[in-house]
Amino acid sequence: MGCNQILDRYIEQLIETSTPQAPAWNIEKLRAGKENTWNYIDGCMIKALIELYEITGEQRYLTFADDYIDFFVQDDGTIKHYDPQEYNLDNVNAGKTLYKLYDLVGKPKYRAAMDTIYRQLETQPRTKEGVFWHKAVYPNQIWLDGMYMAQPFYMQYELSFHNRRACSDSFHMFQVVHDLMRNPLNGLYYHAYDASRKQFWCDPVTGLSANFWLRAEGWFAMALIDTWELMPPSMSAEKDEIRKMFHDLIDAMLPYQDEKTGMWHQVINLPNIAPNYLEESGSAIFANAIMKGVRLGVLGERYYQYGRRAFDGICDTCLSERDGQLALDNICLVAGLGNTAHREGTFGYYMSEPVVKNDAKGVAPLVLAYIETMHHDKLAGKRDPLAPSGVCSIDDPFGGYTPGINAHKGRE
Repeated sequence: MGCNQILDRYIEQLIETSTPQAPAWNIEKLRAGKENTWNYIDGCMIKALIELYEITGEQRYLTFADDYIDFFVQDDGTIKHYDPQEYNLDNVNAGKTLYKLYDLVGKPKYRAAMDTIYRQLETQPRTKEGVFWHKAVYPNQIWLDGMYMAQPFYMQYELSFHNRRACSDSFHMFQVVHDLMRNPLNGLYYHAYDASRKQFWCDPVTGLSANFWLRAEGWFAMALIDTWELMPPSMSAEKDEIRKMFHDLIDAMLPYQDEKTGMWHQVINLPNIAPNYLEESGSAIFANAIMKGVRLGVLGERYYQYGRRAFDGICDTCLSERDGQLALDNICLVAGLGNTAHREGTFGYYMSEPVVKNDAKGVAPLVLAYIETMHHDKLAGKRDPLAPSGVCSIDDPFGGYTPGINAHKGRE
């Protein structure tokens, strides 16, 4: 069974077992036994399914995505289980799905829901440098995660509905993160910054957290390339700066890419310290970001091999089958700083968070990376009549792995 067919089957398995009330990919909610709400995890997955529809033309992906978001968005544009007064940038992420769905299915309530989410950003508290707080419960803090959650939505709204009034504001936030949070010695970005210098996890002089967490680094890379893609030609100077930030970050990541698997470690720059491990979600994010960067011309063609190696390594290392069910493993469930759990951002802390299977924080980026392989193969003229997209890579990243024959692979 080829790589495309295995991933197609895995995606179908997740769709068939998911509803808006209980998505199979939201492991945090499932573990907590809580009702599902409007959240960034679902936003990642639904965005990936919409893009999968766009490249394959398979209506079932769009139908599922539309039905899913429709469940939360009310006729007046309010959103079930969404409170703008939480000022939670994570909740902005699912709003990205509204642009495509509005274009594709034309429901007026999706247009109104964009306004609902934008109103949060209009009054979102900011650091003294002018960057959005990550959440109201994390005052004065910039997290790399939040740049991905909010900035592409913010830029697209300004371009679509505000005559580009605040596009420069979005760009300014990237400049601040680059200037404050990037380590000039290795080119990597610290997970978070506290402008008040009061949080127990931050350096009292710089305000920075202590480590380079893979998924946060990946979120920032995706924020850069997704926002760059949206920016108009009239912002050519700003686009050049974003391009350089992205290019420099990818160059900084490559020395840490695992030679055998093409993946990266949970704490990026300490691969040889136990119990550091090759983490799926951040590796998939970089696989997607790199291959997308090549497709958009932000990176040269030679970089494609690095993204593809990560994609292949994930499929070979983390995707497995047991009892007829496919599973994606080695996904860090969650990581953050502060709060009542006293998350201090040390190496030991990042090792302590649960490693799970099938969470959308790992699944969605892998689907997006899969889509990038389809784009690349279409451009190369490779075709596979058995694949829904009509394309398939010649190389099989599963290394001959066939579910039901030489399963189970991966981490228990």
